[in-house]
Amino acid sequence: MSLLKVSGTKLVDEKGEEVILRGAGLGGWMNMENFISGYPGCEFQIRAALAEAIGAEKSEFFFDKFLEYFFQDSDAKFFSSLGLNCIRLPFNYHHFEDDMNPRVLKKSGFKHLDRVIDLCAQYNIYTILDLHTAPGGQNTDWHSDHGGHIANFWNHKDFQDRTIWLWEELAAHYKGNKWIAGYNPLNEPTDPYHTRVIAFYDRVYNAIRAIDSEHAIFFDGNTFASDFSHFGDSHKKWENTAYSIHDYSTFGFPAAPEAYVGTESQQRRLRRSYEKKREWMDQRGLCVWNGEWGPVYARKQYEGEATDKINEVRYHVLKDQLAIYNKDRLSWSIWLYKDIGFQGMVYVSTKSAYMTRFADFLAKKHRLAVDAWGADVSAVQQVYQPLINHVLEEVPEKFRDIYPAPVWKLSDRVGRLARNILVAEFLVKEWASHFIGLDETQIDELAKSFLYEECEKREGLNEILTDNASLVKEA
Repeated sequence: MSLLKVSGTKLVDEKGEEVILRGAGLGGWMNMENFISGYPGCEFQIRAALAEAIGAEKSEFFFDKFLEYFFQDSDAKFFSSLGLNCIRLPFNYHHFEDDMNPRVLKKSGFKHLDRVIDLCAQYNIYTILDLHTAPGGQNTDWHSDHGGHIANFWNHKDFQDRTIWLWEELAAHYKGNKWIAGYNPLNEPTDPYHTRVIAFYDRVYNAIRAIDSEHAIFFDGNTFASDFSHFGDSHKKWENTAYSIHDYSTFGFPAAPEAYVGTESQQRRLRRSYEKKREWMDQRGLCVWNGEWGPVYARKQYEGEATDKINEVRYHVLKDQLAIYNKDRLSWSIWLYKDIGFQGMVYVSTKSAYMTRFADFLAKKHRLAVDAWGADVSAVQQVYQPLINHVLEEVPEKFRDIYPAPVWKLSDRVGRLARNILVAEFLVKEWASHFIGLDETQIDELAKSFLYEECEKREGLNEILTDNASLVKEA
């Protein structure tokens, strides 16, 4: 067996035969996210708050056990049983470097990453390494774990230099590993000038290639992996490189523009959104990978009797997207494998220690819509609408579109700053307070809630993924 390579529009093995990668992202693991793991705000905030609430030793114990239990042999076995063959591994730079001790490698960061890569290899599952959080924050959202809405990665060269250094360390560590399908150097960049992202890609490409000339590289488009329109002829400098889109459809979320029933016009809208993202690659005969996509799902504790009906609609969206992807023989990684019940293929049981202890807090968090992802703002819109109206009244229309508009509408921007940053920040210590008074055994039980054996499966989703996990080889 040899490393996978990019050949024209395809990924191929050592025999030159096409390999279609189909799997999921292990989001919420080595890069925790609020809606996935069940907390408010950003990971750095809850780590600091928990250490303050129960002490550094107990706090580190919880997070280490969380990482250990989140993905184990039983997870890999189940994943493989569905016919899926690739897991994207998002990780946070904080595992490998401290901000107050930059460019000093924390080898402990490899502990769980190596373990999961090796586990996956045992079940013939490829992995793709995804730097989901870079110093300074490479995008404007919570999942780059910087606590604000300005992507300062693009404003300070030292943040970029540190990221180059980290990829040099990672390339040296993983060089020659045949079960790593490739490197995804930067998740969902948002460079408002659309030029610095290309300059950074040049630098990180050259840095990796100086150490590892064999692994494929997967570059995300700008503006949350949606826009390659400014890339020009950049691809001519990058060999063995594929290009990653993130193809989320608004039809799969609570704020859908209309009820999805699969009309011709709705399917055309699905196709056009997808085709627009990959247009630059198609014009040049380049390889496309869909690094993230997929609907979110209703939960009985929040949506009640409407849950099953809502989810049937979401599965309809899922199937129609897959029909498009299958025609193009597209490699994809759905978002995501495991969470607390919103989007995962596997999700933490509501009867588990974690979900039981945090049930009221999670309900409050849902009602206040402090997570941006798939938020239902119906219970709090009256609080924020006056602020939106104030901006509409006082700011001329031509000045309202601030990048990353139009991906962020005005209401999204107000929501990010007022709900998802400001209000969420006030809930961080409340989340941490749930651990106060617990001994190590009880803390371990909370972490164990994320074990595969303690989780439930989203059977409808998993059946659809299995049905689409592989394609007949081209003649």
